[in-house]
Amino acid sequence: MKCLWVQKDERGEVQRSVADVSREDLPAGDVLLRVQYSSLNYKDALAATGHAGVVSRFPHVPGIDAAGVVEESTHGQVSAGDQVLVTGYDLGAARWGGWSEFIRVPGEWVVPLPPGLSTLDAMTLGTAGFTAAQCVQSLLHHGVTNELGLVVVTGATGGVGTIAVMLLAKLGIEVAAVTGKAERAPWLRNLGASEILERSDVNDTSGKPMLPARFAGAVDTVGGNTLATLLKSLTHRGCVAACGLVGGVELPLTVYPFLLRGVTLDGIDSAQCPRPNREKIWELLSGEWKLSQLEDVRTVIGFSDLEDAIGDILAGKVVRRVVLDVNAN
Repeated sequence: MKCLWVQKDERGEVQRSVADVSREDLPAGDVLLRVQYSSLNYKDALAATGHAGVVSRFPHVPGIDAAGVVEESTHGQVSAGDQVLVTGYDLGAARWGGWSEFIRVPGEWVVPLPPGLSTLDAMTLGTAGFTAAQCVQSLLHHGVTNELGLVVVTGATGGVGTIAVMLLAKLGIEVAAVTGKAERAPWLRNLGASEILERSDVNDTSGKPMLPARFAGAVDTVGGNTLATLLKSLTHRGCVAACGLVGGVELPLTVYPFLLRGVTLDGIDSAQCPRPNREKIWELLSGEWKLSQLEDVRTVIGFSDLEDAIGDILAGKVVRRVVLDVNAN
């Protein structure tokens, strides 16, 4: 079977290549899945470089997402022939990932493919869409509605940001999309953004403990000073759903936004999302929250295209969801 094989050579240097390996190399698990599609996320690109924060052992196969058809199963809730998806847990990190024609995983990781979603659409969403949906769910849970005003999405051309913009717009919530790629503004507006902001608009460096109330809520993929700026800029009882750290891990702010405006900072963890909510999110994405523009936000590639795609996402050049067709030439 074909996969992207990441290993260390005799000098300890990380090497990667598309390789043919035996199914016998797969780890133990209840379910053998014939993968149809996976996706490319920033975490996958890091895994492809052998990043120590992602990869714990070599050889390694990246891919934190996978969707396809069950080939074999000894798990009571999963049967051969089922269409399923797997996102999160240790897939593509501590365990053999989805950039492979077959994977073997614990049965409890496997989610039935919801009616109304194809395996291609499921991987267009992938962990990025799943995370975006959790962020939107959090905002709604904390009372952020279309009557309360503008919701801002940072990193709006990234995987999470793109899907978050689309979901919020679908729900009738006014969205301000933040991007450093000014040329993508028309594209973001077509996806539903009503306003385009520059990164500097949500990166206040004044050091003030509070800022004018501008946003009812936010989906933040950046962290650092941007997250602090958003928290200081929320209206009363506003909420930020935070899911990223590309802008830094420090949070330079005081408790004033929490005490004076009653704002909420809600952290979003996708990999270990509890099973009931995991199934609920996929039910929403295939039903009430189903997006009709997924073909507009994806690029489908094969193994031969992976090297360029990995370089592009590490360089911040990717503006669409990249889906890997493991059966493509």
